[in-house]
Parts: sequence; C-alpha cells; structure tokens
Amino acid sequence: MIRARITIVLIAGLGLAACRMCASAQPPIAPVAHVDLSRYMGRWYVIAAIPTRIERDDYDPVETYRLERDGSICTLFRFRRGGFASRLRTVHSTATVVAHTGNAEWHVHLFWFLRLQYIVAWLAPHYSRVIVARDARDYVWLMARTPHISRHDYVAMVARVAAMGYDVSKLRKSPQRWPEPTGPRPADARLCR
Repeated sequence: MIRARITIVLIAGLGLAACRMCASAQPPIAPVAHVDLSRYMGRWYVIAAIPTRIERDDYDPVETYRLERDGSICTLFRFRRGGFASRLRTVHSTATVVAHTGNAEWHVHLFWFLRLQYIVAWLAPHYSRVIVARDARDYVWLMARTPHISRHDYVAMVARVAAMGYDVSKLRKSPQRWPEPTGPRPADARLCR
C-alpha cells in the first residue's frame, strides 16, 4: 500500500516536471538589436503587465531609470497598492547591462539576493513605448512615456506579446490617473528622477 502511494506520487511528480519542461521549451525571447541607454532613461508608465506578486493590485505604477557613472542603472518602481488614494510606495533596485546584448538585456538586482532577467523585446522607434519580457514568459510589462496610449497602440502591443508566446489572458491593464493627488512622498522618491 505504501509502495503504491510512493509510486503514484513519483509518477505525478515526473508528469509535472515533464509539463514544466514542455512549457519552457519555447525559444528565448529575441531582444531588440540596440538600446540607446541615454534615450531609454527616465520615466516609463506601466500600461499593462502580467504582474509580479508585488504589482498585482497597483495603481499609477511607474518605473524610472537613471544611468549611473559606473554604468549601472538605478531603478525606482513607484505605485499605490489597492487604489488611487492609497499611500505611495517605492521599490528601489539596481540593474546591470548584460555584455554583448546591445544594451537590450539587463539583470535587475532586487533586494540583495534576487536577480531578474529584463529583456527589451520591442521598442518603438521614438522610444515612446516598450515591451519588457522574460524568457520564462512569466511576467511582461507594456510601458509608455505617457500614462495612456491609444487603443490601436495597445492592441498592437498585446499582439506582439502574444507572438512572443505569452498567455495574454493574464495581462492586467494598470489603472493610471494623472495628475496624482498631492501629499507626502516617501523619502526615497528622490531617487532615479
């Protein structure tokens, strides 16, 4: 009886592992050929995302980048959890450009122990919109220099995300309302401006 249960658990475990291997069998996401970092730096409004746990209920999410003297990239993610009137929160991280990628792939160092892949998978010619993706196809971000984009541009970006192999039914549009209400800002909101 115990042997039968162990065998069933092992078979189920192998089946799950095989399913994960099939899901990750997609080819790596191709980054854009080159990113001009000086043009890319600044404020990017999150238009939609397949969000991380931190981002699931965010309002007014914005990612800001600043190129540092040592070549690293200061990143500041700011958001309001649960509603437009919620307290402004920030998450600071540092990114490094992966060598020989035309500046289109980064490693984002979040906290001291976590390193995340960041691929500039599509970039509008005038640096007005971007799709940031990951080979794992677990998260994706559609961002723009303005808090809102046209429906036509949004539909085109979603089609690009689908072509990359993402399940676009998981996309969540990010609520954006600007200008924001005034009020106290967190001390580290000065970073990456």
